[in-house]
Amino acid sequence: MKKYFFILLAAVSLGVTSCSPFNVKSDYSATATFTNYKTYLLRTDDLKLNDLDKDRVLNELSKQLQSKALTSGQNPDLIVNVKASHKKVQDITTSMGGGMGWGWGRPWGWGGGFGMGNTWTNNYNSGTIAIDIVDAKTQKLVWQGIGSGLSVDSPKSKQKQIPQVVAEIMANYPPKKGK
Repeated sequence: MKKYFFILLAAVSLGVTSCSPFNVKSDYSATATFTNYKTYLLRTDDLKLNDLDKDRVLNELSKQLQSKALTSGQNPDLIVNVKASHKKVQDITTSMGGGMGWGWGRPWGWGGGFGMGNTWTNNYNSGTIAIDIVDAKTQKLVWQGIGSGLSVDSPKSKQKQIPQVVAEIMANYPPKKGK
């Protein structure tokens, strides 16, 4: 009985943790030694957002970096560059409804019929946040994380989703070797 309960608990846990609405990817330099990095500096030159969204991104990013034992400094080991973008997306959904028909004969014969369907379109803007982490000494990219699928049309959604996607992106830093 305990064995089945454990299997059920593991399956539910896996299902809950894999239900993110975002598409998150990361890549890193295999030659970088991430344990040597202790300080960072945020660069926001490429962060083209309104002040509210910019604050949401930078606050969560700073929180995530500090949780990884990195401290902000003016002579940093890492330069963290953040970019944001959005694109217009159009979803098209078609459903085939019921229909009527007639026929004659078995296994050969003739017949006819007709059916009805509906098509809906949904237009919205989807946002992406990219975080580039550069070695300050070599000026080479050592890690990159990208999260997409933010709902940027709703202020309420952005308030919730921006911190979530930044946290999911940064969950992959520092990279686990061999993955």
